[in-house]
Amino acid sequence: MKIELLGAPRVIMQNPGSLHNYFAWPSVTRLPDGRIAAAASGYRLAHICPFGKAVMAVSADEGETYAPPMPVIDTVLDDRDAGLCPFGESGLILTSFNNTTAFQRKSGQGGAYRDAYLDRVTPEAEQAALGATFRISPDCGITWGPLHHSPITSPHGPTVLADGTILWVGRTFSQNNAFRIDVDCVMAYTLDPTTGEMTYRGRIDDIFDGDTKLLSCEPHALQMPDGRIICHIRVQGYGTTNDRWFFTTYQSESADGGYTWSTPIPLLPRDDGAPPHLLRLTNGITVSSYAIRRKDAYSIRVMLSRDDCRSWETDFVLACHDVTPDLGYPATVELNDGSLLTVYYAHPAKGEPAVIMQQKWRIVE
Repeated sequence: MKIELLGAPRVIMQNPGSLHNYFAWPSVTRLPDGRIAAAASGYRLAHICPFGKAVMAVSADEGETYAPPMPVIDTVLDDRDAGLCPFGESGLILTSFNNTTAFQRKSGQGGAYRDAYLDRVTPEAEQAALGATFRISPDCGITWGPLHHSPITSPHGPTVLADGTILWVGRTFSQNNAFRIDVDCVMAYTLDPTTGEMTYRGRIDDIFDGDTKLLSCEPHALQMPDGRIICHIRVQGYGTTNDRWFFTTYQSESADGGYTWSTPIPLLPRDDGAPPHLLRLTNGITVSSYAIRRKDAYSIRVMLSRDDCRSWETDFVLACHDVTPDLGYPATVELNDGSLLTVYYAHPAKGEPAVIMQQKWRIVE
């Protein structure tokens, strides 16, 4: 298979002329009413700051134009990754997560401006907001229900199974956004969209390099026509062999609705890209979108499978950005004409803030 790029990458979310002009960690989906929705964390100062909001922008013309991004989750904390999961005739779930004020003071940007804001966040307000979060809309994102909390988090949110079950595969939430390799793991829960209640279903095995446990995080799952659930997982950390650095994607499968999972296997070389987003096209091809943050190859890529994720062709390049490793989190949606649209975040040029970009493309047989 080959791919053909349709035009150049272009910006779809930004806030020019403002200090709050950093957008990152997007998702994209087709809503039940036919429009395309893109979500991200926006109106930020930088990669870590207390001003992030989970926002959504909607397109009624197949990604040619978008309405301005509107906040959906806007707690007193730093609302980060924005995932999207449409369900039923008009339902939509938007997911996010945040972290503590202490973490933002220690690791964030903004100095006195940041601290002046954080000084006003009470412990009670922090505890009410803190966690992996989501809101549910009954009408394709026009109105939203209350804020719910989840025991797990993932950049692109849950998936809907063939029987209507909403399955969410994610990493255990860490309130300081830390990589706690000793305790972090990937679990599957079901989500009741009428109540927001989540029920534990299963756990994916930890991943090791020799005797060293690697970090499993930022997974995304998708069900195949034969019922198997495929989960792609971001795996990173320093392994045992020559202190090697991992930033790659593994795959695990479940044949029983997410209760049990196969031992994860690597799909890419040890530093060749993550985190993943899965999409099965109407022609039967499955797309997994990911990004490479290796210094010689900052880029947005996809891998393709013709056989429902039993094998993959990798390293199809959608965009290259040689500015900074602060990029990625691509997600893809199929357009009505069979072409594809992938959203991601990147810095367009040195010294410019991160924005949400998109690239249209198609698979050439």
